[in-house]
Amino acid sequence: MTIALVASLIILAIGWVGSALGLQYLLGVVLPLAAAVVFVVGFIWRVVYWAKSPVPFAIPTVGGQQKSLDWIKPSRLDAPWTRAAVIGRMALEVLTFRSLFRNTNAERTTIDGVPRITYYSSKWIWVFALLFHYSMLVIVLRHARLFLEPVPLWVTVVEFVDGVMQIGAPRFYMTDAFILLALVLLFARRLYSQKVRYISLPADWFALFLLIGIAGSGVCMRYIDKIDIAKAKEFIMGLATLHPVSPAGLGNIFFIHVTFVSALLIYFPFSKLMHMGGVFLSPTRNMKADTRQERHVNPWNPPKKYHTYAEYEDDFRDAMAEAGLPLEKQPEPKADA
Repeated sequence: MTIALVASLIILAIGWVGSALGLQYLLGVVLPLAAAVVFVVGFIWRVVYWAKSPVPFAIPTVGGQQKSLDWIKPSRLDAPWTRAAVIGRMALEVLTFRSLFRNTNAERTTIDGVPRITYYSSKWIWVFALLFHYSMLVIVLRHARLFLEPVPLWVTVVEFVDGVMQIGAPRFYMTDAFILLALVLLFARRLYSQKVRYISLPADWFALFLLIGIAGSGVCMRYIDKIDIAKAKEFIMGLATLHPVSPAGLGNIFFIHVTFVSALLIYFPFSKLMHMGGVFLSPTRNMKADTRQERHVNPWNPPKKYHTYAEYEDDFRDAMAEAGLPLEKQPEPKADA
């Protein structure tokens, strides 16, 4: 955790000190454009690399009864054997994190003086994950206002629903609170759960700190250290059209936010965050569980020369007969001398 925290603080310092030293063009134009190129190229490279990986066998992860005999009820979504069922399983996995919903926790307990392992349902991680991902989705959709002119109707609808509580000025968006809450809870889980903390790597902490930095600086920029939103939109549209304008006057918090976002874009294709694209290419999820209907043969296995049982018996028939083993063909009687 320490390494990831120090790296995140360095990114924060780069955004803050760089903007204070007059490096707004470097932080606001050069860095975001370079980060966008790395993100797009890296994302495509990872997806193509995964797509080229051969998967000759059916290896879906199943959570229910596979289709077999007619009188045995199969699990259509947990062990899908048709393309439609696979699509349904993938849709539920992507939209509702269905496999995470079945998350369980194991604890060592003592019952009547006998140590036991107790398993129980644990839905908290599922709730936190849903809260974070859907909040992030809504926030990204809201940010489309900064890239498009005129602003599409669907962006206005998303903003209205997100700010339906009509609290404060500027209007308070529910997803701003939800994403911070979800990130804090995910951080607390990784920090206070001994088992999760033990298996956590610096890469896991770093992604979490980057997201906290992005969400925190964004909330500060909207509600505390406010910036000129019209100038910010003019600047961002200039970036989107590759005709950048001067970012001067947007404030340090804006460049801190942009620096965190750029760092995330650069880090994204090389991290576990690529599960966003990888989930669609995972053979444990996108393959049919039809190994009882079809035989899957490795196409690049070398040709094999098989020694049949009939040939085996021809080779050892006399010895097998002497040992009293059953034979399909009895040895020919020896001719008298």
